[in-house]
Amino acid sequence: MKISNFYRSAIIAFLMQWTLVHAQEAQPLQTNSAVEAQVQRLSEELRCLVCQNQTLADSHAGLAEDLKQEIRDMANKGMTDQAIIDYLVARYGDFVRYRPALNSTTLILWLGPFVLLLAGGIGLIFMLRRRQKISTDQPLSNDEARRVKELLDLDRKA
Repeated sequence: MKISNFYRSAIIAFLMQWTLVHAQEAQPLQTNSAVEAQVQRLSEELRCLVCQNQTLADSHAGLAEDLKQEIRDMANKGMTDQAIIDYLVARYGDFVRYRPALNSTTLILWLGPFVLLLAGGIGLIFMLRRRQKISTDQPLSNDEARRVKELLDLDRKA
């Protein structure tokens, strides 16, 4: 028995409409708004370990979702923000922090750009001073003046 194109289209349209009718708005993962606020706050402070310079809140990677779920579980246990961050830093290192703390291991990270900017500025000043000394007008020596005169005389004769 062949089904006509009309009936086939009607069945497809019905199935599509049926899925739309039964679709619901996504429910939050946690009904506790305080826990979700803590997860959101920490997600903006912690880095995704597989993404290029993204926070957990910005990342859609599977590992980022797993870390957010881990944060959610720790928040449900009543852990403070600092305790959760300390646990994650102990497990993954300072890299997990989006804004690492200023300590001996991250000192070059914080001061490096300023040192490079200062070194570049000093280098630029020295280069400009050297260029200024080179480009000052100096009178021609007697030999140079005689050679210029000879060349100009040859040019006029030609």
